[in-house]
Amino acid sequence: MVRFRFEGAEVTAVAGQSVGAALWAAGVRTFGRNPCDGTPRGMLCAMGSCQECVVVIDGERAEACRAVARDGLVVT
Repeated sequence: MVRFRFEGAEVTAVAGQSVGAALWAAGVRTFGRNPCDGTPRGMLCAMGSCQECVVVIDGERAEACRAVARDGLVVT
């Protein structure tokens, strides 16, 4: 098991699990907001094609569905 933080809350993930899958398993459905109209964004395709799950991980933009969860990540 690994632990990371999402919006200040601790999330536990299985080693090798994506950040997106770990957030989904933790009950998080909204990862961010559309910058144009404020609608919620989250998992959609779960394979890196749609960009709906883009988050900031340790200061860098990343697709949550493709980023591997690791101990100590800070996700916003």
